[in-house]
Amino acid sequence: MARKPDSTEAIVLKYVNEQNRPLNSQIVADSLQKFNLKKASIQKALDSLADSGKISFKENGKQKIYLARQDQFDIPNNEELASMKEENVKLQEQLEQQKKAIAEVEGEIKSLLSNLTLEQIQEKEAKLRKEVKEMEDKLVKLRGGVTLVRPEEKRAVEAVYSGKISQWRRRKRMFKDLWDAITENSPKDLKEFKEELGIEYDEDVGVNLQSFSDLLQHGKKRARGQ
Repeated sequence: MARKPDSTEAIVLKYVNEQNRPLNSQIVADSLQKFNLKKASIQKALDSLADSGKISFKENGKQKIYLARQDQFDIPNNEELASMKEENVKLQEQLEQQKKAIAEVEGEIKSLLSNLTLEQIQEKEAKLRKEVKEMEDKLVKLRGGVTLVRPEEKRAVEAVYSGKISQWRRRKRMFKDLWDAITENSPKDLKEFKEELGIEYDEDVGVNLQSFSDLLQHGKKRARGQ
């Protein structure tokens, strides 16, 4: 048997309780347009719910104001409020950590602006955000003692990582050679010239090639020691 659609009163009651704020019939009608309910039927439902005591109401001049009954909601005590505040502090700390992670991703995107189109940047951003989420999920599993990476996968990742580091180092060297050739006899202030061209060094965006190279070397030393 097909499920019967919710009655007008049930829809209106659910909305009023969810909102839990003063409402008039026009606000309710505007908010429930997706149900194809007429304002007259909504007004009738509100009056019926008020008459039956399922919602509260009071008259403000010629206008009726409706409100969810407050006795149906659990009011937290002092201990519960204190616990909620502590939880809120923890959530705020987690939010700040997420903002920091996003800022780092945005910093990497900024460093690529001179080489990528807007569409490529958006694709890169989506990919990086996905990678961040995957790494966070893996971190949770690792903390639980789950082994996620096989030795051959680890070696493959290290090979790719090493290749990227080599490309980074090579491109830095190519840029330096080109920059030195361009600015060798230039009368301009090099710092101002760099800002004029919109050039950013690694340190301008908070990254360091050596630190990433050290990570690779550290991983190899650990592997030999295991």
